Amino acid sequence: MAEQIKTNRPYPIQVKLRDGRSAVIRVMEPGDLDKIVEFAKKLPADDLLFLRTDITDRSVVRQWIDNIKNGHTITLLTEIDGELAAYASVHLDQARWTRHIGEIRVITSSRYRGTGLGRRLVAEVFDLARSLGLKKITAQMTIEQTAARAAFERLGFQVEAMLSDWVEDRDGRARDLLIMTHDVAGFSDHVVA
Repeated sequence: MAEQIKTNRPYPIQVKLRDGRSAVIRVMEPGDLDKIVEFAKKLPADDLLFLRTDITDRSVVRQWIDNIKNGHTITLLTEIDGELAAYASVHLDQARWTRHIGEIRVITSSRYRGTGLGRRLVAEVFDLARSLGLKKITAQMTIEQTAARAAFERLGFQVEAMLSDWVEDRDGRARDLLIMTHDVAGFSDHVVA
C-alpha cells in the first residue's frame, strides 16, 4: 500500500478572489466525506451528468478517500466561510509506462464561478503535479462541455484525442469524449496564480 501524497506547500493557504472574498485552500482529508457529498448534492444536474463518478454516493466518495490514503490521488478543497466551494484533484496513473501522467479533475460550485477560484485551483494542482515529478496532465470531458473546454484551452491545454461514443451519460446516451493535455513543465508560461 502506498502512502498518502505529501505536498511541498504548507496547506492550508488563504487566497483572495476577484470579488474580494477570502478563500481557504487545503488538502482533502478522510473527515471530508460528508462535506463532499453535501457539495455534490447542491451541484446543478448538468454538472453531475458529466462527472466521472457519482460523488453524491457516499460509497464512491469513500473510494475516493481510499485513493487519497493510498497515494493514488491528491485533492485540494476550497472553502469560503466554511462552505465547500470547489475542488481540484490530480489522479495518478498506476501503470508503469504512464506513471509520469496525471489526470486533473476540477469542479466549482455555480455560486463561485467567475471569481477566479477554478483558475487558482488549477494553478495549485499544477504546482503539485510538478512536485510529484509528473510530465503531463490530462483533462477529459464530453464534447458538449464547451465552457470546460474553453477554460482548459485558455490554460494552454490542447486537444489530444476525440473518442466517438466513448462514454454514456446517466440516461444511457452515448457521448464523445475529448482528451486534452498539457505539459507540466511549461504551465507557468500560461497561468499566473
